[in-house]
Amino acid sequence: MEIVNGTERVQDAVVEKSPIKKVVGAAMAGTIAEWYEFFIYGIASTLVFSKLFFPAMGDGSVLMGIIAAFATYAVGFLARPLGGLVFGHFGDKYGRKKLLQISLIMVGFATFMMGCIPSYASVGFWAPVMLVTLRFIQGFAVGGEWGGAMLLVGEHSPEHQRGFWTSFPQAAACAGNVLASLVLLGLSAALVAEDFLAWGWRIAFWLSAIIVFIGYYIRKNVEESDVFKESMKRQEEQQKASAGLKEVLLHYPRQALCGMLMRVGENSAYYIIVVFSIAYLSIQMQFTYSTILALLLCANAFQFFSMIFCGYLSDQIGRKRTMYIGYAGLVAWIPFYFYGLNTGEFLIVLLSMCTGLFFQGMCYAGQGAVLAEIFPTRMRYSGSSFCYQISSILAGSIAPMIATLLWKKYDSTLPITFYILFVIVISIVAILMLKETRGRSLHDVDHEDMKKFS
Repeated sequence: MEIVNGTERVQDAVVEKSPIKKVVGAAMAGTIAEWYEFFIYGIASTLVFSKLFFPAMGDGSVLMGIIAAFATYAVGFLARPLGGLVFGHFGDKYGRKKLLQISLIMVGFATFMMGCIPSYASVGFWAPVMLVTLRFIQGFAVGGEWGGAMLLVGEHSPEHQRGFWTSFPQAAACAGNVLASLVLLGLSAALVAEDFLAWGWRIAFWLSAIIVFIGYYIRKNVEESDVFKESMKRQEEQQKASAGLKEVLLHYPRQALCGMLMRVGENSAYYIIVVFSIAYLSIQMQFTYSTILALLLCANAFQFFSMIFCGYLSDQIGRKRTMYIGYAGLVAWIPFYFYGLNTGEFLIVLLSMCTGLFFQGMCYAGQGAVLAEIFPTRMRYSGSSFCYQISSILAGSIAPMIATLLWKKYDSTLPITFYILFVIVISIVAILMLKETRGRSLHDVDHEDMKKFS
């Protein structure tokens, strides 16, 4: 019996025994909870925080308050790489499951406490200080979530379906946003604007405790993957510790750089749609809160299903080809996006948002599989979390703030278009430098790593 064939038979047996649907459900449950809380902040940063915590900033304009709120929004992204580094290190050492449970509790605590912060009018400077502190904790915890949830699924998935299955926790972010939009939409519809701004928004943050409890209960019953158990056993036999970020950057620098930069284009475009567009539609187009939340609800519901389709597509035509098509679509879409918003017509605005989110999903859906397939198991959590979270700083964290600053300075959306096109080009170049990973065995990745450093 040949080693390769023997490996394939072992892997097939593992796939049959692995409760992939249960693992996917557990990963999604926690991810929905954490991204509900992360997106609740993003939505509230425009609708609420700019008024309650940053009144009369700078020149006293509305945009300056929003820019200040977006700056605190960015704090969460700045904390994410640190969280990814810490959770990645211990996740490679002790397992994905334990660290995922800790991250879920941390983000739930931070989000619940945000709902308890008094306004600037009550405690002055301490209000934004408390907000920034809790936002940092929230970002730190979310920094450990994505890598763990993605690898939990990716390491259980059959090779020929890894893009499909890992697209579910990717799509869970959309589900979290849908849930956030539903809660805020219901509150804004049930309350008059003054009551919503005074106390109603806090309920959305307090509800996180229930969501976290459900996510924790579902997630605690899953097991580690066979490929992770094999890696841990091998390290014990060889008396070697799991590799950390230092080894990732030392031994896999090209994979780390390309894995990071392939995301900046789509990630920037995504946060322009789901965060900056809230400010633009509210100020420029005078849309009501309820209308904006309804748009976000519909757009993210659409992307949930399109994300899963795009993950399936990455298994059929390849990870790189799917991302190329997605980025080509974003290049064609972005020059017309603000024209669609400027019509003020609900359906046209929704179509503009959904079109952008579909192409962004093509770029994003297969990335979880790609990052799992370019790093060996002993450093996979550290490597994938590093790529994902650093790119979030370079892209999503600053995209809404840069867009708002450009809009304020030039009184035009054209510079925003050029900004997005620029970061898209960076991502396309990074993808060109990556090898196609579709169908790659994670056991083979580990075997190549052992040969390389034995």
